[in-house]
Amino acid sequence: MGIEIENKVVLVTGANRGIGKIILETALAQGAKKVYAGVRQLGSADPLVEQHGDRVVPVHIDLEDPSSITAAAQAAQDADVVINNAGVLRSVTPLASEAVEAFEFEINVNVSGLMRMAQAFAPVLKSNGGGALVQLNSVVSVKAFSDFATYSASKAASYSITQSLRDLLAPQNTQVVSVHPGPIATDMAHGAGLGEMAEPPTLVADAIFNALRQGDFHVFPDTMAKQIGGEYQSFAKNIVERNIMEDNVTEA
Repeated sequence: MGIEIENKVVLVTGANRGIGKIILETALAQGAKKVYAGVRQLGSADPLVEQHGDRVVPVHIDLEDPSSITAAAQAAQDADVVINNAGVLRSVTPLASEAVEAFEFEINVNVSGLMRMAQAFAPVLKSNGGGALVQLNSVVSVKAFSDFATYSASKAASYSITQSLRDLLAPQNTQVVSVHPGPIATDMAHGAGLGEMAEPPTLVADAIFNALRQGDFHVFPDTMAKQIGGEYQSFAKNIVERNIMEDNVTEA
């Protein structure tokens, strides 16, 4: 199963800057008919509308606000591909006094936000023939870093949910993609002190649309991601992407 983005309707959360903005622009460059720009403040999408005209449609989406997500799903009933890019990061270790607070915040946005998006948009995708749901996870979902411990844990949880969504949405012909970037040149990366090793966000956008065409589940787009993904590949293919429960029933 693969999806060509040409003439498709795409929705991207966190579309006004960073990776989300590049994903939106790449979708348009590759022929998407329309892109819904999911943003917390509608005015932040004005420059995108000025540049691309009515091919960009701003919609209010705040991953902490379930009502904004359900309203967006009602507004974007023609969506073929939903890319959940938005997320938050707090740079704290597990021993920091604010670690629990940071973890709860990141879990609410990075994990509960993903589930809210899936619950709202899975029926939309189904009604439009299946389409795709793309989740921006991170290399820290498979390899924790102590300075970003709570963020790593939240992304490990979102990766786990993404795996379940892959299984749950396959029967409705919805392709699910889990994207695992390393340091990418965004405000978030610079704020976390990763600017020197950060690579262009175009690597992420290009890898996403290649994965959609090829029907891939895992995406490791940049240098660090490819290093980690290369070591992880065997487990990913033989365990994560394999239907172990079905295999065990067949063998029994």
